[in-house]
Amino acid sequence: MGKEANGVSRSRFEMFSNSDEAVINKKLPKELLLRIFSFLDVVTLCRCAQVSRSWNVLALDGSNWQRIDLFDFQRDIEGRVVENISKRCGGFLRKLSLRGCLGVGDSALRTFSQNCRNIELLSLNGCTKITDSEGCPLLEQLNISWCDQVTKDGVQALVRCCPGLKGLFLKGCIQLEDEALKHIGGHCPELVTLNLQTCSQITDEGLITICRGCHRLQSLCVSGCANITDAILHALGQNCPRLRILEVARCSQLTDVGFTTLARNCHELEKMDLEECVQITDGTLIQLSIHCPRLQVLSLSHCELITDDGIRHLGSGPCAHDRLEVIELDNCPPDHGRLTGAPEELPQPGPHRALRLPADHQGRHQEAADPFA
Repeated sequence: MGKEANGVSRSRFEMFSNSDEAVINKKLPKELLLRIFSFLDVVTLCRCAQVSRSWNVLALDGSNWQRIDLFDFQRDIEGRVVENISKRCGGFLRKLSLRGCLGVGDSALRTFSQNCRNIELLSLNGCTKITDSEGCPLLEQLNISWCDQVTKDGVQALVRCCPGLKGLFLKGCIQLEDEALKHIGGHCPELVTLNLQTCSQITDEGLITICRGCHRLQSLCVSGCANITDAILHALGQNCPRLRILEVARCSQLTDVGFTTLARNCHELEKMDLEECVQITDGTLIQLSIHCPRLQVLSLSHCELITDDGIRHLGSGPCAHDRLEVIELDNCPPDHGRLTGAPEELPQPGPHRALRLPADHQGRHQEAADPFA
C-alpha cells in the first residue's frame, strides 16, 4: 500500500468521487478529516462510514483502528468479525479487547495472529472457546483470564512467539499445571506482571521456575493457589528483588519463615494481600515493619494469630509515617478493637488512609489493574 501523510494510501484518496459535494469535504483536506475520525469510538466510526463513499474510506482506514474494545458488542461478535477486523486493520492494530466475546474461537485467533503481527495488548478475558492458539511477536500484554480450556500446549505455543511479554493474566485458567509455568519461566524474561489467581493445580515447582526466569517480576497474584508453600516466598526473595505487589490470599500453608525471607530481600513491596494466611503471626509484621518502608496496603483479614503488638510494630515502622494507607483486619479476633484506643502508635486516618477493623465491612483493596479488564 503506497503511503502518504498520516498513513493514508494514495489509492484511497483517488477513490473519492468528484460528485461528493458535501461542504465539509470541499473545505477540509482529507488528511484533516482522517485526523478528526481518529478521535471517534467504534460505533461512531461505523456510523460515519455509512454517510458517503468518501467518509466510508476515511472511517474504515486502518489507522483509525489501532485500539478496539468490543465488550459492548460481546453478544454479537463472532469469529468472522474478528477475522474481518484483522484483515482490514492489519499492521495498524495495537490493542484489542474481546472480553466476554463467547463466539470467538481458535480459528479466528489464528487468522488474527497472522494478520496483526504488531499487536501489543490482547484481552481474551472470558472467551471460553479459546483453547490453544499461538501469539504475536510484539505482544506485551495478554489477558486470557477465565479461558478455562487453555492448557499447557496453548501457553507453550503462545510464549514461544511472544518473547517481549510483560503482562500475563491467567486468572481462572483451571487446567494450567506446573508444566505451563515452566514454559513461561523459560521464555518470558521481560515479564513484570503475572496473575494466576485460582489456578488451583499449580505448585511450588512451577512457580519457582517463574521466579528463576523472570527476575523483573513486580506483581504476582497467586491467591487461591492452595498448594504453594514457603518455598515460593524464598524463591521470590532470592530472585525477584523488584517485587512490589504480592497477593497470596487463601494460601494457608505460608508461614512467618517464608515471609521473613521475602521481607528481608524485597524492600520495594507496596501492596500485600495475606487474607486467610492463617499461620502467620506478629513475626511477619515485625519483619515487614523493619524491611519494607514502601508498604502502602496490607490485608490481614482472617489472620487470627495476629495480635495488637504486631500491629503496633507495623504502625511504628518507617512505612507508617509516609506510605502506609490501609491495614485490613476484618474477621480478626475481637481484641483488635483496642487499637482504636492507641492512635499515637498507628498510622493516622485521613483522606487517603484507613484502618479497617472487624466492624469495618468495606471492600478489599483492588488488585493490580488488568489491561482491558
